[in-house]
Amino acid sequence: MQQVTSMLDILLLGDWNTRIVVFGTAMLGVAAGVVGTFLVLRKRSLLGDTVSHAMLPGVVGAFLVMQAFGGGGKSLAGLLLGAAVAGVLAAWAIPVLRRSTGLKDDAIMGIVLGGGFGLGIAMLGVAQALPGGNQAGLESFIYGRAASMVRSDAIGIGITAAVTLLIASTMAKEFRLLCFDESFGRAIGRREGLLDLGLMLLAVTVTVVGLQSVGLILVIALLIIPASAARFWTDEFVRMVTLAGVIGAVACWIGASVSAMAPKLPAGSIIVLTLATLFAFSMVFGTRQGALCRIVRSAGLRRRTDRQHLLRAAAEWMETSGVDRWTIANLAPMRSWSRGRLRLLHRRGVRSGDVAVTDDRFMLTKAGRLAADRVVRNHRLWELFLIRHADIAASHVDRDADLVEHVLGEEAVVELEQVLTRGDATPQSPHPLGGDP
Repeated sequence: MQQVTSMLDILLLGDWNTRIVVFGTAMLGVAAGVVGTFLVLRKRSLLGDTVSHAMLPGVVGAFLVMQAFGGGGKSLAGLLLGAAVAGVLAAWAIPVLRRSTGLKDDAIMGIVLGGGFGLGIAMLGVAQALPGGNQAGLESFIYGRAASMVRSDAIGIGITAAVTLLIASTMAKEFRLLCFDESFGRAIGRREGLLDLGLMLLAVTVTVVGLQSVGLILVIALLIIPASAARFWTDEFVRMVTLAGVIGAVACWIGASVSAMAPKLPAGSIIVLTLATLFAFSMVFGTRQGALCRIVRSAGLRRRTDRQHLLRAAAEWMETSGVDRWTIANLAPMRSWSRGRLRLLHRRGVRSGDVAVTDDRFMLTKAGRLAADRVVRNHRLWELFLIRHADIAASHVDRDADLVEHVLGEEAVVELEQVLTRGDATPQSPHPLGGDP
């Protein structure tokens, strides 16, 4: 019972130390989620990883400089300043190398990432060989040390994150233009290079303040995973940015709390695992792009398409034969249906009220006839449009119309009616009826 009470006390932020760590990491999570959204939409997902790894030589270099000038080399402000300088240089090197070499961004980021991290590891070996180098705690910048965060650290992270959020919200319109339509931005006078540099500097800022919490290896997760998870829930920009910030904050709160319950578990890794769990949940259950949602939408589209195919086949059979009833054998040659598949479609038609059964023969109900006339009309409108405006031969147009008529809305159909018809109740088909599309 006492253990449960202690766990609840930690989760509900009753412990002072936990409040400090949660506040600092949560503010970092919000800022990283917001800035990361711009990076994901800008297709600069590797930028955070590149900058974070390239910061290691800056941290070690700052330590060596402080050691050379008689300091202890353990000043957190000095180490973070070195990381910031290295991060800015890495961010600056990316566009310079892009312009001078013509390489793609992913190749350039890989070069800067690998070169920077390799240099940092070599310098770390030199630093650890110096007196006091092993006690400097430089490795903590690789793996993070959120649990050792004190009040001043949390306040510093909170202020930096708040300033970052303020800048991001102020520049949101410009960054949005950069992400979605940079050509239009150039046309109206927006300087793409400066906006890109500004976005990189925001990423550098978030990465610097994230070094102490999750380390330079895992900070990329804070920048990328919240935005990627939010993408499964919405297509709307403001909602995506907001949700990414919330996901980042929640993951940091849970990760810091779990680490407080189990001190042997580093907070940084728990935060990243929490983010991965939230991403997996979003990937499956997201209401916009989640796997289950896509499966349901796909199944609904297939059923709607099957219904329309059956109604059109029945209407075209009645049009060509002059008979208002049919059998399975009558409709089977009209499309590549198996007998079993066609029986299933007829059973669905009976259940939905489109089809009625009389003496082993089928006929359209009144509602089914109205729906069939609408389906045939829409299909033939698309055929006429493709023939007149897409230069598709009449002998091939049926299949092409069949690909688009099920997924475009009524507004497009109304526009086609205005363009292609002059009061005809049902346009005549430009191809022989009864063929397999």
